[in-house]
Amino acid sequence: MSCILHIETSTSVCSVALSQDGAVLCHSEDMEGPSHAVSCGKFVQEALSFAESHAIPLDAVAVSRGPGSYTGLRIGASMAKGVCYGRRVPLIALPTLEVLCVPVLLYRDDMPDEALLVPMIDARRMEVYSAVYDRALREVRPIAADVVDETTYLPYLERGPVCFFGNGAAKCRETIRHPNALFLPDIHPLARHMCPLAERAVAREEYEDVAYFEPSYLKEYKPGLSRSPLEPNGKA
Repeated sequence: MSCILHIETSTSVCSVALSQDGAVLCHSEDMEGPSHAVSCGKFVQEALSFAESHAIPLDAVAVSRGPGSYTGLRIGASMAKGVCYGRRVPLIALPTLEVLCVPVLLYRDDMPDEALLVPMIDARRMEVYSAVYDRALREVRPIAADVVDETTYLPYLERGPVCFFGNGAAKCRETIRHPNALFLPDIHPLARHMCPLAERAVAREEYEDVAYFEPSYLKEYKPGLSRSPLEPNGKA
């Protein structure tokens, strides 16, 4: 049995969720941000109160590690560390771009099986942080900063369909006009979508050192050591 508090603050959206054995018990989201300094603490308190009122002990805290907003990630990491210290539970850090892929893998059944996934985090002008994954969330190309033009993802587009999504994808739509390019709107990294990845991390005991953990900000991204793939059918 595992009860995990999930915190996601990498973009303008602030969200917190509580899960038990992979099932979401409660979640809160603020889409009107960025107002993380106000919303995050409130959402965390509500989630912890829910756990306490149902006599559910907290087993771990999962936080989105980036890349993403400097201020947002610092708020999320600070909140996660505080709960870990106060509750004496371990910390899990999940790559934001993998979190972005979860709703696409779990809830989009209209994509070709051979489609590649390119989640994008906006990094100003025509620059994004992105990676390329297959439908099993295996890394085809690692996370990198891309200055997007019509040739940036051409090798993948020439192989077959490629799905672009995230807050960096919309600005690329007019630049990437290949017929194999598919753009998925309104895909955000959300705390309630962190559950499958966090459960896999718990099973593998992939935890961070709470004292030394730092999120990976835009302009200084350093890939994490752990990967937590999903099966193609969305099962962890």
